[in-house]
Amino acid sequence: MPSPPGADIVLQIDQLVLDGLALPRGHEQRLRAALADELAQLIAAGGLSAELLAGGALRTLPAGALAADHGGDPAALGRGIARALYDRLGPAPTAAPTIR
Repeated sequence: MPSPPGADIVLQIDQLVLDGLALPRGHEQRLRAALADELAQLIAAGGLSAELLAGGALRTLPAGALAADHGGDPAALGRGIARALYDRLGPAPTAAPTIR
């Protein structure tokens, strides 16, 4: 369900846990920026689930396992994480998203 025009959506990610992934020092900002940009575009284009549009909140959101095919590019990893998260936030959440 697309978001209503003019709707304010607040998404707060307090902690992002990437177990077993060594991100080179200084790459965190590129990952964060790519994740935020991609997630904003996905939400703008496809909306959110009805539950979230009704004011729902999620305490945790496991996004599944990450494939290591981002080539060491933090922006590519951020976009992949955003897609995996959106798989769980969008209109038709899936049970086990993966990053491709």
